[in-house]
Amino acid sequence: MVDWEDIRHFLAVAQSGTLSGAARNLKVDHATVSRRLASLEAALDVRLIDRLPRSCRLTTIGRQVFERAMEMEAGSHGVARLAKAAHAPLVGRVSLSAPPVLVTHLLAEHLARFRADYPDIRLSLSAQGRQISLSRREADVALRLVKPNEAGNVTRKVGAMAFGLYAHRCYAHLAVPESWQFIAFDQSFADMPQQQWLLGIAGGRPVACELNHISEHLIAVRAGAGVAGLPCFLGDRDRDLVRIDPAVPSFARDIWLAVHRDLRKTPAVRAVMDFVAAVVSEHRDLSIN
Repeated sequence: MVDWEDIRHFLAVAQSGTLSGAARNLKVDHATVSRRLASLEAALDVRLIDRLPRSCRLTTIGRQVFERAMEMEAGSHGVARLAKAAHAPLVGRVSLSAPPVLVTHLLAEHLARFRADYPDIRLSLSAQGRQISLSRREADVALRLVKPNEAGNVTRKVGAMAFGLYAHRCYAHLAVPESWQFIAFDQSFADMPQQQWLLGIAGGRPVACELNHISEHLIAVRAGAGVAGLPCFLGDRDRDLVRIDPAVPSFARDIWLAVHRDLRKTPAVRAVMDFVAAVVSEHRDLSIN
């Protein structure tokens, strides 16, 4: 009989490519991962992984087992989702994954309101910029700036986050556009739409500094470090900032709400989705109306 925990550890190694990466993802030590992998290979009497100096590579049979194991994992998550959906009352824990800028500067500000409306629901709010898997139960609900395309998800557009150019009202070069210096993301974000939009505006003008979170851009522009492209709902409410150069090309990121189809009618999950949609739509600079 194959132990499911052995399969779960094998999947983590196959997906991360290293034993240490699997250990981090599973929050166990390296030795546990190695032991579980050896146990599965012994039970199946095959070698599933080639252990290389810096990585792990699936063998031919390992790739075949991996595909079947993924099906098993999807099935186990499906059972868990159905069980969760069966708990009809407005009680329990619901996990929501959202971009850091929306968690920090929008959703967290309304948690007291959610708690007052739904005192028996524990909302677990996670600030994550990366794509997550609802099928693998990495979250119950996801708010994203790119439309999720994972099979089994139900998605809808709930808003649009407009961006503008901002500087501190005392920025040294405020009245001299040709001397503006810009606050941007680093090279790892080269494909991100707002990075391309900002660098297109900057043209040949210099980048003063690189920071990888919008909240950091906000702090830097408040300090007078340069000109930043900020979400308008963030920049417009800061009294120390001014929106500059209204002639720049308009830019916005769509805001998408996603849930797995097995959970979309669960009352507690539905309550969280309605709360998120309402908070976004109530904000003038995020609403699609």
